[in-house]
Amino acid sequence: MGWKSLLYFEVVSTIALFIGLIAINISKAGVGVNIPKTMVHPDVSSVPVLKETDVLLHVFPENLAKAIYEGNVLQIVVFSILFGIAVAMLKDKFKRPLIVFSEALSEAMFKFTSLIMYFAPLAVFAAIAYSIGQMGLDIFVNLFKLLATLYVSMIVFLLGVLIPIALAFRISVRKFIIAISEPVAIAFATTSCESALPIAMERMEELGVPRKIVAFVMPTGYSFNLDGTALYLSLATIFVAQISGINLPFEKQLLIVFTLMLTSKGVAAVPRASLVILLATASSFGLPIWPIYIILGIDELMDMARTSVNVIGNCLATVVIARWENEFNPPVQVRNEVPPLQKMTG
Repeated sequence: MGWKSLLYFEVVSTIALFIGLIAINISKAGVGVNIPKTMVHPDVSSVPVLKETDVLLHVFPENLAKAIYEGNVLQIVVFSILFGIAVAMLKDKFKRPLIVFSEALSEAMFKFTSLIMYFAPLAVFAAIAYSIGQMGLDIFVNLFKLLATLYVSMIVFLLGVLIPIALAFRISVRKFIIAISEPVAIAFATTSCESALPIAMERMEELGVPRKIVAFVMPTGYSFNLDGTALYLSLATIFVAQISGINLPFEKQLLIVFTLMLTSKGVAAVPRASLVILLATASSFGLPIWPIYIILGIDELMDMARTSVNVIGNCLATVVIARWENEFNPPVQVRNEVPPLQKMTG
């Protein structure tokens, strides 16, 4: 069940990354912005160009502190994976303190990020005010194109990827939609996957997925199967390059996608957490970060879409794995479904 889940997560989230990449290249939402000289506008030559051998060498950090200081998120992820494997190989008396410390540090950093995000409204106001003062109201046209591109690409992902997967695994789309309607509504309203997790797990059990599968696949998917976030990250990263006037070649865009295949894993399921990954990815590839502050102005609307898709994708993953394990037992009647009328007997 473990390897099946990870395989499914990687395949589906990678498809989401490529859909976002294709969508932003078609819409070109960031193209056409007249950037004043007062804005930070790096030259194309500032974007690092790595050869094939350099790419392999670049993913391994020379120094962890240096990688963190320079924002080389791929090096940090690779180190974290190797460190996690090493910890898993330790005896329990050495392993447990490291796991407790890592978990406590993770929670502390999530709280730290939450505190910083309390100042997000002020940052959004300042960023939008500065951008409009420098570039005029025309910037809203590009932001609207970005928002429309995201929602259209999300719909394409749902209709072109998730529904065919459901049909391929003989899952009733109608019953599945009824089951996920409440957790998806919660996720859309709160822009937080975590708030929808308990009710989503409960609905999947009612749908016929065994508790052991729900308890494993759903929490794991919240780290490895954030389809909406993956799609958003690839789309937003290329948008940053477009609005900055940087023409990224196709091979560079592929490198960004392959980087996001790793860095998009483990994103905290809280509002605006994906912006941290977006900032780190932009810095790693020499892209300016000022366009990301502009995106903050509509990020709430974008977060609603990507959070909802995250929940839908994880709910579907639990049913797919249950079907794959031959342990999916759908009930005759699903919760909230109106039962058929029965004849009255005297």
